[in-house]
Amino acid sequence: MAPLLLIIITFVISLFIVWMCGDWRRRRIGEPPLVTGLPFIGVTLDYAKDPLGFIKKTQQKYGDVFTCKIARKYFTFITDPFSFSQVVRQSKNLDFQKFAMGFSQRVFGHADFTSPVFSENYREVHSIFRQTLQGPSLEQLSQSMLGNLQVVLRRGLSREHGWVQEGLQDFTNRIMFEAGFLTLFGKDAGLLQSDGGRTCMRKAAQDFLVFDRAFPALAAGVPIGLYVPAWRAREALAEELLHDELHRRKCISDLIQRRMDAFDRMHLDETGKARTHVCMLWASQANTLPAAFWSLYYTLRCGDALTAARSEINRVLSGQTLNDPDQPISLTREQLDSMTVLESIIEESLRLSSASIMIRVAKDDFTLTLDSGQTVCIRKGDFIALYPQLIHLDPEIYPDPTEFKYDRYLEDGEKRKSNFFKNGRRLKHFLVPFGSGASECPGRFFAVNEIKEFIALVLWFYDLKLDDISSTLVPDSTRAGLGILPPSRDVLVRYRRKTETTGSK
Repeated sequence: MAPLLLIIITFVISLFIVWMCGDWRRRRIGEPPLVTGLPFIGVTLDYAKDPLGFIKKTQQKYGDVFTCKIARKYFTFITDPFSFSQVVRQSKNLDFQKFAMGFSQRVFGHADFTSPVFSENYREVHSIFRQTLQGPSLEQLSQSMLGNLQVVLRRGLSREHGWVQEGLQDFTNRIMFEAGFLTLFGKDAGLLQSDGGRTCMRKAAQDFLVFDRAFPALAAGVPIGLYVPAWRAREALAEELLHDELHRRKCISDLIQRRMDAFDRMHLDETGKARTHVCMLWASQANTLPAAFWSLYYTLRCGDALTAARSEINRVLSGQTLNDPDQPISLTREQLDSMTVLESIIEESLRLSSASIMIRVAKDDFTLTLDSGQTVCIRKGDFIALYPQLIHLDPEIYPDPTEFKYDRYLEDGEKRKSNFFKNGRRLKHFLVPFGSGASECPGRFFAVNEIKEFIALVLWFYDLKLDDISSTLVPDSTRAGLGILPPSRDVLVRYRRKTETTGSK
């Protein structure tokens, strides 16, 4: 009896192992090629090691459409840039909101806004982005950022004119985080100029970076409870963004004030409200900080870019006083729009550092028709993935794609260039750092404006020199799929206060 029982147990365990490690999915007629890789984990390891390299290699072997098993889920990659529009327009069959909300809820710990209890009201919350990040509201927000940047920069200006050394990433994060935080969430007038206020801001910046560093693991599905420092940092930020705390602040942006009002009407608990603001803080900073870093880094590293940028800044700010706090630097919307050199520098920096992935979830089985006329059958529940870095580093679209060329998006030295081609055809999607369609970042115009303002003011107030201009700095690819890649390490920069009193030259 015992041997028979042992045989049965062994058989059951074997079946269980086969079920756990096996891959029961088979390619159906009309579906893309299926790349399953290893049992259970699929191609997860190969993809995680080098996402761009894996996608390129798989594209060469299987063509422009293929399905991969990654982290126990099936992703169908569409790699033809002319088919991006076909995917983006498939709102009837492809859902972005469900994926994004599930991801956000898991990482930030807020309510499930797809629930019928909240969904109707959350549509109002989502519409606030469009109402407060475009047109006159965008101009007002940009002006607020300009003022806050000057507050932070002037406070950091030494009375002496000697050189100061700091990591460029630390320098960028320190200035941009505080100015961006004050712009969105307002300022405590009683603490702003005090040591206590600066200590609170440094603590918030530190908590943000601790939380942000854990983001790749959290995005991969690791519960935040297993990352105690990240959980503590997130909750500390939430405490600072409780509505009772925010009500004591002045000059809160219209975006945040209207979100606060909407969440109050939804009768969420106070911690839940605060966690939605942590989500907003992360969305406003996580990609902007590295984008600002790369924009300034490439400007300082490229002599022609620095010369062109300084020339444009001096032209736009001509006649304004450099070191008089009673006469702050002003930049109108028209002046910001006219700074095409800075815009090209920013766009080229985004092209080189962006590694986002655009994901949609199939609501049902359906047939997707690509630009070529090819049709592919998509299964319900599968993920459709677009990887814009394939476009950004395509040598046919961008000659010498790994090189920084500050004027790549300029024609005749100052006009915006928007004509880029592949296979002799003009591309609609040639630069996609902010997503597209339902996933397009609503704050993209503000992000470009605040980086423009940052570079303009830093080059206006400071003389800056990279400590080692010859060494090559590469992005940190461990954050591939999450947006703008930070640098793999910091680099030292020396800076000093400018001695000129006007910008007349």
